[in-house]
Amino acid sequence: MELVSGLASYALAKFLFLSRLSVKEDAEKIRKMEEKTLEVYDIIRTIRDPEKPNTLEELDVVTEECIDVKLLTDDEYLIIIRFTPTVPHCSLATLIGLCLRVKLQRCLPFKHKLEIYISEGSHTTEEDINKQINDKERVAAAMENPNLREIVEQCVIEPDD
Repeated sequence: MELVSGLASYALAKFLFLSRLSVKEDAEKIRKMEEKTLEVYDIIRTIRDPEKPNTLEELDVVTEECIDVKLLTDDEYLIIIRFTPTVPHCSLATLIGLCLRVKLQRCLPFKHKLEIYISEGSHTTEEDINKQINDKERVAAAMENPNLREIVEQCVIEPDD
């Protein structure tokens, strides 16, 4: 009986020790994801709106809450951005998504997979736009257009501080 009690105590102690490790590891992962979210936000918040002299942050097109970062592997992340155009019929929503993609591809210092969407219910053609801004061939073709590329470059250029 004493042996069983001793084994049970040992098993319980081991379980509690491993549980604490798991909680500690989970807390570390959460902290890392929050760090990556802020890093992404710092990159995209200064993108200029194609029509207005304001940034996407100033217009509330992007916020910290619109970014979700998930760990795919030890050194690769999935970044999901859900931006909100200023009006439900915004004709430049696709261009804003393109600017987000271009700036993040250029500036993120870690391996990532990127998904960009319009916030649900915030645009009349959100499904079509979501397909366009997440299609590599369409993005590449858009960036081959010199006029479109110039607009994107003007939007993603870093502001003078």
